[in-house]
Amino acid sequence: MLTEQDIYLFREGTHYRAYEKLGAHPTAAGAADQAGTEFAVWAPNAAHVSVVGDFNGWNPQSNPLQVRGDSSGIWSGFIRSVRPGALYKYHIVSKNQGYTVNKSDPYAFRCEVPPRTASVVWDLSYEWGDDEWMKSRARRNALDGPQSIYELHVGSWRRVPEEHNRSLNYRELAHAVSDYVLEMGFTHVELMPIMEHPFYGSWGYQVTGYFAPTSRYGTPQDFMYFVDYLHRRGIGVILDWVPSHFPSDEHGLAYFDGTHLYEHSDPRQGYHPEWNSSIFNYGRAEVRDFLGSSALFWLERYHIDGLRVDAVASMLYLDYARREGEWIPNQYGGRENLDAVEFLKQLNLAVYRDYGGTQTIAEESTAWPMVSRPTYLGGLGFGEKWNMGWMHDTLKYFQTEPLYRKYAHGSLTFSIWYAFTENFVLPISHDEVVHGKGSLLGKMAGDEWQRFANLRLLLGYMWTHPGKKLLFMGSEFGQVREWTHDNSLEWHVLQFANHAGVQHWMRDLNHFYKDTPSMWELDFSTDGFQWIDCNNGDMSILIYLRKGKKAGDMTLVALNFTPVPRDNYQIGVPRGGRWRERLNSDAKDYWGSGIGNFGAIESSPLPSHGHFHSLFLRLPPLSAVILTPE
Repeated sequence: MLTEQDIYLFREGTHYRAYEKLGAHPTAAGAADQAGTEFAVWAPNAAHVSVVGDFNGWNPQSNPLQVRGDSSGIWSGFIRSVRPGALYKYHIVSKNQGYTVNKSDPYAFRCEVPPRTASVVWDLSYEWGDDEWMKSRARRNALDGPQSIYELHVGSWRRVPEEHNRSLNYRELAHAVSDYVLEMGFTHVELMPIMEHPFYGSWGYQVTGYFAPTSRYGTPQDFMYFVDYLHRRGIGVILDWVPSHFPSDEHGLAYFDGTHLYEHSDPRQGYHPEWNSSIFNYGRAEVRDFLGSSALFWLERYHIDGLRVDAVASMLYLDYARREGEWIPNQYGGRENLDAVEFLKQLNLAVYRDYGGTQTIAEESTAWPMVSRPTYLGGLGFGEKWNMGWMHDTLKYFQTEPLYRKYAHGSLTFSIWYAFTENFVLPISHDEVVHGKGSLLGKMAGDEWQRFANLRLLLGYMWTHPGKKLLFMGSEFGQVREWTHDNSLEWHVLQFANHAGVQHWMRDLNHFYKDTPSMWELDFSTDGFQWIDCNNGDMSILIYLRKGKKAGDMTLVALNFTPVPRDNYQIGVPRGGRWRERLNSDAKDYWGSGIGNFGAIESSPLPSHGHFHSLFLRLPPLSAVILTPE
């Protein structure tokens, strides 16, 4: 039941538990005449609001709601005998010239399976079994811990062709994904948005149900089971979350009570030309409540470990994707969306205050400063930020024929200049394998052998570069075709040695990464990285060290970006003795040529690269060689 304190916080814009009071809340089991559901909806510009559903024949006259007398704009009421499973919508008659519409509940916990659009009364009770994970997840999600994230789209990761090509449901997915992720050595999965969305082809980025996992794959409890099961097997779960825009479907948030309630009324502020969708009005307190409540809801009720916040750049800039004259400057004449900036700061403060073992991760593609720095230092307060610059430079480099890579050598070395300015995640996401961009394998230069060698080299470079890792599904085994949401990944290609080799490499790379603190302990500190040789552009070779917190804990990485093997290549190292070759992407097990260093190499007391000892390595063609001192 809504209290005066709830109303006060809601109007102030600080009620980040609004989902506990707004929406549909069935009463606990009791006497039959006391059973029912409490409904509450924010519609300040409505003249009349009622609940329509399958329990009253969708009759707008049967169950009217009463507006609170405190100018809150909230309409509420209790309807007896309405129990979990009932379908409903809000019938709204606007003060605006009698505009009438049936709206889904913005705070609904469950929705009908699209294309149907009714909300469903639901009880979210569930018996969780992930206590051990929840107690340890602050360590598992820590900035100085390993994060190797497997991004997947629920509807197309794996399908069942014998059953009309259906997608796996949440419970089937829990078992299949956890088995695969554990085998492959990833630490987390990141799901493309699973919040309810009417158009499947939007991949979840056009959300109408900000508190409801899509019913395409099961019930809310089925999705809880998915998270619970992965947690019990030691796998973190990150969700893609979209507070930047929403679709204009009539049953959704747009023009909710006959006015532009959740969005700006002026299209220069409220319409997103790139995505044909509406932009939230972050200056409105109740909209901040709605979005903040959505974020904390997934962390609280679904035990989610992190939120990757989509399209942050579009929130920060008023002129994002707009030409001159198509946007309105802020009060100081600038292009910064000050309301969005403040909302993001307050959201991050709330997340880390209440759920300290989680992370917020910004997809932010500009040079906005201190995105992943604390708000008390002037930052936005995110825990991490996607490194889009690294991704663009790296993919462009690997599309370059090796003969010409010496002219693009700076594309690789430049990333270290800014690698420690933010807490970066290195992302190769779904965005890079759609809309005609082709698959990750398809971007690699050269003939068939070189393309697979380049892909293994790319993964080796990515996993040894400072920053956490994110890889989109299918890239770990070299999917051939571009990703499509209507089809399963090309699992059948794993019968071929070249694809199986990439997958084997990814698996070994991941397990080595997780077991080697120097690969992740100091990801965000200059103390964790040291160049050995970054200047050999003519040969397209990079040599560097990754370092851990303990003195002497180090990993040596040697990368050869040409198909020319290099024998007796001298590398200066900071300590003498024997160095063990831990991984070599050119090994025959990975469909390489088999050139290597026979498992280990003894150093020589010869100065090089500013060190007193040297290794004379064999650098295979298009390879990543990783060594540690014994």
